[in-house]
Amino acid sequence: MGRLLGIDYGEKRVGIAVTDLSKIICSSLTTVPTHEALKFLKDYCSKEPVEIFVIGDPKTLRNEDNKLSPKVNAFILLLQKEFPLIPVHKIDERFTSKMASAIILSSGIGKMKRQNKDLVDKVSAAIILQTFLDTYPK
Repeated sequence: MGRLLGIDYGEKRVGIAVTDLSKIICSSLTTVPTHEALKFLKDYCSKEPVEIFVIGDPKTLRNEDNKLSPKVNAFILLLQKEFPLIPVHKIDERFTSKMASAIILSSGIGKMKRQNKDLVDKVSAAIILQTFLDTYPK
């Protein structure tokens, strides 16, 4: 039994979120530069058991792949090659950045911190993971 790990893949940064071992609580973990994401995940998985990767699936409003989709799909292939025993699930990530910004705004965080893209990416990863948790069979 392991944690579920949420991934908000971006061209510059990757937001990471995790669950507790009971898979009840979802928390933002960190952001890492995109080119360091696989190395970070290898290191994390060597220290913590991970049961499932959940990655945001970028779509247009018409539910079609967007310009980032090929890069996300290539990253998924890397994950599957590096971690063949850990399944990868894709979750529709439309509006997660807007939802993350709204959550951050309502939390009372100051304007300067709200503009921090790292924070938005971490919260977006948590939203992606929470969406999966809400639909994941228990």
